[in-house]
Amino acid sequence: MLKLLVKSVTLTIAVLTLTGGTAFAQSFPTRPVELMVAYPAGGSTDIGARIVASIAEKILGQPMVVVNKGGAGGQVGWTDMARRRPDGYFIGYINLPATNTVVLDPERKAIFNVDDFVPIINQVLDPGVIWVRADSPYKTLGDLIDAAKKAPGTIRAATTGILSDDHLAILMVEEAVPGATLRIVHLVGSAAQFKEIMGGNVDVAFDNVGSIVPRVRSGEVRALVVLDHERSKFLPDVPTTKELGYPTVISSSTRGIAGPKGIPAAVVKQLADVLKKAMQDPDHVQKMDTAGLAVKIMTGDEYARYYKETHDKAKKYTEWAKKMEQK
Repeated sequence: MLKLLVKSVTLTIAVLTLTGGTAFAQSFPTRPVELMVAYPAGGSTDIGARIVASIAEKILGQPMVVVNKGGAGGQVGWTDMARRRPDGYFIGYINLPATNTVVLDPERKAIFNVDDFVPIINQVLDPGVIWVRADSPYKTLGDLIDAAKKAPGTIRAATTGILSDDHLAILMVEEAVPGATLRIVHLVGSAAQFKEIMGGNVDVAFDNVGSIVPRVRSGEVRALVVLDHERSKFLPDVPTTKELGYPTVISSSTRGIAGPKGIPAAVVKQLADVLKKAMQDPDHVQKMDTAGLAVKIMTGDEYARYYKETHDKAKKYTEWAKKMEQK
């Protein structure tokens, strides 16, 4: 009799837990949802966030409010998100591999790790690009590599920050072409890169397609190569690293949405479905195209797998970068 009673109580608890989670998902949301961007307003992530939020809130039935929590290269915002209640009302952007390298760099002393977030949906995949001033002697990637081999460590190559995707991309090039060593110059963002390139203080920049499309079109700069498997629709005349024989030199900045670990699966699915519908909306597609941001939707297992693969790749190059610092 006692065993039967225990089984009955256990079953009742399980049913209540399951139906409670379902009931919560069915009533979600009953108030505004915050969408955090871990960078200041006006950047590429912020632009994409505001475009998708304005459409998603109409589908969701509640306001989706973009909040900027910039600082420490995104670490301030991601720390805040990891601490939030996992109920779906506070979600935010993870920028890969930037989020990964914050976790991986011991000097950052991050109090969160990648397992503290649940990936919901990816919005943008912005491929890496190598570019120079329009009057640069480097007309092609081959020109740059040949020069780097002849004079290792002398060509000044700018990133948008230490352990950024651009920094890791330089290491990929050096790994793929032994002897082609660049002199790495870390700057803060694309605007600083442009200023230093145009001023003649830096020779070449590693950046992302979305940051330089207007400047390529204006003729101020020249893109040498896109670090991807396929050509960018924004720079269709620029070859890819895969085309040129460097299939391992693949780099990008992906911007997707996640939440603190523990959000009910039904709520994660609801948010993913709403955001996916918003991202497929013609208004979203048109505005993202205008901004030069390539939409790459990933959800579920696909996004979770990409999240892990990006972390593994970032781990390899972060460890390499730290060893180089110690030399």
